[in-house]
Amino acid sequence: MSAGIVQAAYIVAAVLFIMSLAGLSKQETARAGNYYGIAGMAIALIATIFGPDAQGTGWIILAMIIGGAIGIHFAKKVEMTEMPELVAILHSFVGMAAVLVGFNTFLDHGDLTGAMLNIHLVEIFLGVFIGAVTFTGSVVAFGKLRGLISSKPLMLPHRHKLNLAAVIVSFLLLMMFVNAEGSMFALIVVTLIAFAFGYHLVASIGGADMPVVVSMLNSYSGWAAAAAGFMLANDLLIVTGALVGSSGAILSYIMCKAMNRSFVSVIAGGFGTDGSASTGDEEQGEHHEASAEEVAEMLKDARSVIITPGYGMAVAQAQYPVHEITEKLRKKGVNVRFGIHPVAGRLPGHMNVLLAEAKVPYDIVLEMDEINDDFEETDVVLVIGANDTVNPAAQEDPNSPIAGMPVLEVWNAKHVIVFKRSMNTGYAGVQNPLFFKENTQMLFGDAKESCNKILEHI
Repeated sequence: MSAGIVQAAYIVAAVLFIMSLAGLSKQETARAGNYYGIAGMAIALIATIFGPDAQGTGWIILAMIIGGAIGIHFAKKVEMTEMPELVAILHSFVGMAAVLVGFNTFLDHGDLTGAMLNIHLVEIFLGVFIGAVTFTGSVVAFGKLRGLISSKPLMLPHRHKLNLAAVIVSFLLLMMFVNAEGSMFALIVVTLIAFAFGYHLVASIGGADMPVVVSMLNSYSGWAAAAAGFMLANDLLIVTGALVGSSGAILSYIMCKAMNRSFVSVIAGGFGTDGSASTGDEEQGEHHEASAEEVAEMLKDARSVIITPGYGMAVAQAQYPVHEITEKLRKKGVNVRFGIHPVAGRLPGHMNVLLAEAKVPYDIVLEMDEINDDFEETDVVLVIGANDTVNPAAQEDPNSPIAGMPVLEVWNAKHVIVFKRSMNTGYAGVQNPLFFKENTQMLFGDAKESCNKILEHI
């Protein structure tokens, strides 16, 4: 395959990647967006493997078969509830790949001299640094989402000064690396610093901000891929990495606005905040319990119902009986809609995917800003597995870790039914005053079982 054909294939692949991102921006076109991305990646791989610069094609294909088999195995095995941690650990692979490409390129950077050598050395240094930060940061995010690491922020003394010192020392090492026309010692030291820096950045961020962290790590992995593209002189890798990096950064910024968080503080390891530490989980009054039969009667008598799902619905796989309840109520003339918080679940769009999987119509799934004003005219709200995203403390308690975060104002409805296993706090470790309001009733138990019992009585 000639170099001209390879470049043409790269252009086609890049266009398909852009179409993929455009398609993934809406539920209705998400499936097509996935297909565009698959087609673009297939074209890119074929063009690269059979291009004029490729060597050891047999080994490459063998590695692809092994990697593909592992990927298919885990893709079939993973549950939707495990998707956030899967995404996090995949980001770590991209980061480590950038580190390995950087060291390999340093060991064999050809006959470059003068300014071109200096530019190439800067590419190597930055690629290794970004890749190492992405790797350990993603591993920590995986551990927090998986429950292997506490969701509470790591509060080291002078932690922000430590971060600043790591950046300054890394910059000095960059100058040393370039002036020495390549120093393995400087590269190894900055790699170790970047590993520690990435770990500390994410460990210092509390559970309430983890959806933003996952999105930000997605951006980091894109920039790591772009850095690898510069090191390998691969135009498509540069373009693809820049697309992923910029789109991830934009999404993170949008999510920070939705959560009333400082974009800079999140990406700087909670700089200027208390890291979303918990202020306690003590109960704030008496709660009232309801039975599945009582909830069913409320729903049958209602004219308007809003369902606000959260991560608990995903864990219980309750989206299917929720869809059945929705269909039965709509047939009875009840206006049923869904209210989705921007960070419901632990991954952007997590709830939308689950509801689409259960065949819930797109037109009744509304974003927080579209539905928040309607709660006052709603008879019954079902809060299924959501906690922090429906917490009135965000508006009522200025000392709360989630203070100022826009939330679904479910407490304004006539009746609120909260589906929970227990009175435990949410992922942010913050108690929810909603549970103790006069118009709130708790339905304890597995969400899927509770929904099935409600179905029996409707």
